[in-house]
Amino acid sequence: MTALDIDQNQMDAILAEAPASDAQASFTRMQDGTLEDWKIIGAAHKQDFSKTADRFIGMLRQLEDATLGFSCDQLQHALMCGTLARRSGASTEHIVIALCHDIAKVINVPNHGPIAAEMMRPYISDDSYHVIYNHQAFQGEHYYHYLGAPTDLRKQWEGESWYPLAVKLVDDWDAPAFDPDFEVDSLESFIPLMREVFHDAPRPL
Repeated sequence: MTALDIDQNQMDAILAEAPASDAQASFTRMQDGTLEDWKIIGAAHKQDFSKTADRFIGMLRQLEDATLGFSCDQLQHALMCGTLARRSGASTEHIVIALCHDIAKVINVPNHGPIAAEMMRPYISDDSYHVIYNHQAFQGEHYYHYLGAPTDLRKQWEGESWYPLAVKLVDDWDAPAFDPDFEVDSLESFIPLMREVFHDAPRPL
């Protein structure tokens, strides 16, 4: 899947001329939409982009309500992952994906990796996207033998550019991060990093 071939100058020009933010399109079928309608819609979308970071922050907070049988709640797990990444000298993006890799568990636990990866995709590198998408398969090395499943699933990606990051995220930051007594960095301390990554100018996909 590749990014849409968009004329960014044309897009910016349309948004610059956008009508008042409380305006609404007139059509009831997309086939009948006009340029003026799409200026209205574009302006509303652009306003909405500024809310993305707050939504991710809110989803992280919801993880506190989920333990899922582990020895700590999922917010503690997320904060510990982010803290370990930060203390290892990771980049801002890598700290944020460590912090948010399980964020989609508030939506659907079995598919949380792909869901989180798709939500973050307009804001992160392709390598980070693949790491989040496949992180559960990498975790399999540590426990899939208890489930009767292959433990070497990660090997299929050994030649990929994102493989070392996936190993680091899972083995160094994710797998060790279930200590309820670990002194994590606060969620508030990560918010500026989240706002930097989940900015208001997502790339089109």
